[in-house]
Amino acid sequence: MQSRPVVIAGAGISGLTAALAFARHGVSVRIHERSPVLEEVGAGLQLSPNATRILDRLGVLDLVSASAVRPEAVVLRDAATLVERARVPLGAAAERRWKAPYLVAHRADLQSALLVRASESPLIEITTGATVDTVKPQANGLNVSVMQGGIVSHEQASLLIAADGVWSASRRHVGPHEKSKFSGELAWRTTIPVDSELGRQFAGLTSLTTVTTFLHPGFHLVAYPIRAGHAVNLVAFTPGTAIAEQWSGETDAGALRRAMHGTAPALSRLVQEAGPWTVWPLHTVDPSRPWTAASGIVLIGDAAHAMTPFAAQGAAMAIEDAYTLADAVVAAADTADALVQWEAARKIRVAKVARRGAVNHFAWHAAGPVALARNLFLRLKSPASLAADLDWLYGWTPSDWPGGRL
Repeated sequence: MQSRPVVIAGAGISGLTAALAFARHGVSVRIHERSPVLEEVGAGLQLSPNATRILDRLGVLDLVSASAVRPEAVVLRDAATLVERARVPLGAAAERRWKAPYLVAHRADLQSALLVRASESPLIEITTGATVDTVKPQANGLNVSVMQGGIVSHEQASLLIAADGVWSASRRHVGPHEKSKFSGELAWRTTIPVDSELGRQFAGLTSLTTVTTFLHPGFHLVAYPIRAGHAVNLVAFTPGTAIAEQWSGETDAGALRRAMHGTAPALSRLVQEAGPWTVWPLHTVDPSRPWTAASGIVLIGDAAHAMTPFAAQGAAMAIEDAYTLADAVVAAADTADALVQWEAARKIRVAKVARRGAVNHFAWHAAGPVALARNLFLRLKSPASLAADLDWLYGWTPSDWPGGRL
């Protein structure tokens, strides 16, 4: 690995994290990003302690913290009555319990912080407007062809990491080229300034210093501060039909308003007046399919296991993938064996996170007797016990998987 670089397809969160993780071991990295300009789509994201402790080790946490917010709690509220149903303490309590902060941030701010650290490393080279095309195994590595500006070049690589997202073009290199599948859910996103009339309306519904999820049978809406507390990220989830295979599109928010039938008038008014709303089709990738090839090709992040965001762990799982992959490969005498062990360990972890997300979605959309049972269960759970239920997720460290190390 010292003689041939690691090649990464994609300069998003997972690709940049992988580059930094390998560079910390002295390994050269080349990132090829198909977009001509490095810019992250999306709005807010949640960075739980299992992710921020890795960002800290990579020297990124201090940069992203400047524009992120450390929320005081995760709060569940009834969308019809605005009654608080549950609260998980975060802030200083999270740092004491899980030894790392819980942050909410704009996705672009995280990517910018990762890019700053990557650009500071003499071991990392980033090329934009470049697409990884073919990959051919050869003695002691891979021959990777890269298309840029209509010109094809060839590179020798020790490893190819496909970090090119849910619609990965590199997925075909590790098995049948299975496309992602529409989950049946749409995500509606917008942001509102805190110092606006809409911001003041929102402050009347819940605290500006928490992550709040409003529960309703037809939808759920998650809200939290971003951009150093100057804006609020709103994302609502509803059933829907597939739209174009792209990240986002402007659309009529009428479907969202119809899903909110029976919601508290103040919340309905906020959603109606906020916007414009951008709708995202939520696509998933079958996590049971292969993530690695013995020749030295590996999928990470959404390319390997895109999941619905109901556990708020998409970015965290990508960060975990990247960091543990570098540790596993660099420490191993045999790369192929390391990839097999890494994949097996990560699949267990990712599957458990996906199950937690499915449970959250079921509970948040409960109706009738099921909703009554949910509310009773939450009333009997103390904030401390709700936090303890998340120890396996937020308290995880890279040394917790077989072969991992600090």
